[in-house]
Amino acid sequence: MRQTIAVLAIATTAVAVASVATGAPQSQRAALKAAVAAPTRTPANTARDRYRHPLETLSFFGVQPNHTVVELYPGGGWYTEILAPYLSAKGQLWVAAPTNGLKGVQTLIAKDATTYGKVKVADGLAAVPAGSADVVLTFRNVHNWRFGGQDAAQQVFNSAFAMLKPGGTLGVVEHRLPEARDAAAEEKSGYMKTSSVIAFAKKAGFEVVGQSEVNANPKDTADYPDGVWTLPPVLRKGDVDRAKYVAIGESDRMTIRFRKPGK
Repeated sequence: MRQTIAVLAIATTAVAVASVATGAPQSQRAALKAAVAAPTRTPANTARDRYRHPLETLSFFGVQPNHTVVELYPGGGWYTEILAPYLSAKGQLWVAAPTNGLKGVQTLIAKDATTYGKVKVADGLAAVPAGSADVVLTFRNVHNWRFGGQDAAQQVFNSAFAMLKPGGTLGVVEHRLPEARDAAAEEKSGYMKTSSVIAFAKKAGFEVVGQSEVNANPKDTADYPDGVWTLPPVLRKGDVDRAKYVAIGESDRMTIRFRKPGK
């Protein structure tokens, strides 16, 4: 697949964000569009496409129908509902997390074996065979690893590196904390600095390929007392200022493509 991906230049103390244009073969894009439009998707999930941009995000990450893809910490299966039908004919989807992070996908599999029966479930990241994946993806999870009792983020990035074939892709989407903010906010707000995420990835051995602003939201100020959960879809404050937060929409998010060096 040919893509035009802007190279990300990184200075010692700042990250230069490049606009990225991507393209995909027509047949691949058609298959991805069909997966996004799959009737098996949950209506509440499809309603969030305008915030999560799955077609553009997966195109940017270069996910192809014949790839072996690992989705880390899939939660309720929002992206699993798209990836499973997209990869079902020629590829393979793994979902990997500790047991308590797999319940949502296990519910999907139990409910619809026709759509999700081929999905391989890895109870723990070490259960994914080393060097087996073309792509590893994670969506809005890094903050949880950062403050989940202990800082497990580096360990997860190291595991993702081990799963990938040389030349494989790690795709990360995460709530974005402005670089000028105090890094201590990462421990409680649900937002992460782009530089922090890149640091974890580079320490694991990854190269930065590029960034996309497809999941950016300039209305998000990322400074709410109740953190990112103040915004949709959680709306933690309930009816208090609800219209205000609904108007802001879902969080501002970084979208970064990394590469494991090699062929």
